[in-house]
Amino acid sequence: MEIILLGPGCPNCITLEKNTIAALEELNITANVQKEQDIVKIMSYGIMRTPGIVINGKVVLSGRLPSMSELKELLRTHCNS
Repeated sequence: MEIILLGPGCPNCITLEKNTIAALEELNITANVQKEQDIVKIMSYGIMRTPGIVINGKVVLSGRLPSMSELKELLRTHCNS
């Protein structure tokens, strides 16, 4: 699974990165997690508000920090896509 976390490095973006790594560990899911902080590249995904999550090339969330349970559900749902 390929995960790209979109955000310029704001507090919510940092929290999203920490939560994503923790959720992947808890779910025992292996993923390549990358951060994208370049605003032009972030906008190329069609989002205008960060943080954002891209899983396997698809934007699955943007503009807010998900709860840990919502994040886990997103990861489970897109694990095999």
